[in-house]
Amino acid sequence: MKEFWDERYSQEQFAYGEEPNAFVKEKLPLFKAGKILFPAEGEGRNSVFAAQLGWEVSAFDFSAKGKERADDLASSKNVKIDYQVKSFFEESYDKEEFDAICMTFVHFDPKIKTEMHKRLDSYLKLGGHIIFEAFSKEHREINKINPEAGGPSDAKYMYSIEEIERDFSNYEIIELKKELVHLNEGFGHVGESSLIRFIGKKRSN
Repeated sequence: MKEFWDERYSQEQFAYGEEPNAFVKEKLPLFKAGKILFPAEGEGRNSVFAAQLGWEVSAFDFSAKGKERADDLASSKNVKIDYQVKSFFEESYDKEEFDAICMTFVHFDPKIKTEMHKRLDSYLKLGGHIIFEAFSKEHREINKINPEAGGPSDAKYMYSIEEIERDFSNYEIIELKKELVHLNEGFGHVGESSLIRFIGKKRSN
């Protein structure tokens, strides 16, 4: 899998574009800048955007090519990000270190999904926020018709509203919805897509 992403991030174009995800671009400026974590950050489009807004940015991904792209993008925008090459469960941050965690299209193996959500939750301060966007389980049928829309090949890696409510039950739900959105992000996300969008505020451990 690492080889797949290294190859994808070695193309001439950014796989998902250099601009931040539309949901992140809309929502992140609404929060006071602090420390923010970007898991599975890929080529850095969202973390660099956050740094431009004044956030202190940490990010990780298991793709060294992704880090190279992210570092180059950060340099071109005259900002700094702390990007580590780490796989899930290799990453390590302090308990309640971050004011926000931003996850876009992070699709965990179903065997580790809930455990990884709990692990990330431990890094977030009480009162901190999660900003989350990923493909819904219904997106798999769209992906079959239009592979350019992107997304995992198995719906088990995708999300439902019920999963979010279960795994983030200790959060105040600010926004949680499933909707059809036309994506135009590089060559990796092109066309109508079914997404889960979630913003939550941590209220207990």
